[in-house]
Amino acid sequence: QVRLVESGGGLVQPGGSLRLSCAASGFTFSSFAMRWHRQAPGKERELVAFIGGAGDYKTYADSVKGRFTISRDNAKNTVYLQMNSLEPDDTAVYYCNAIRSGVMYWGQGTQVTVSS
Repeated sequence: QVRLVESGGGLVQPGGSLRLSCAASGFTFSSFAMRWHRQAPGKERELVAFIGGAGDYKTYADSVKGRFTISRDNAKNTVYLQMNSLEPDDTAVYYCNAIRSGVMYWGQGTQVTVSS
């Protein structure tokens, strides 16, 4: 059974940091690229960051470039999103997503709220 389980969300003040994790099981993790998306209330889901299967290729949305870092540990079947200098506009539900040749798996999401 395929599972993607996000964790690490919560409430943080502007300027703070959070580290999201996404633990994968039920598929060959290293063969899949991984992405983090987010969806704020009333807005469309937005791609935040992408990492290739080997972890050597990464891309970011312009809105998070320089503040967020995506990484993965294939030995632990886990992908991470380090989020620094958080802003209120980063408030959203964050989802991890595995993708390979049109096959996609999604996690259930974790809430991130940036507020003073």
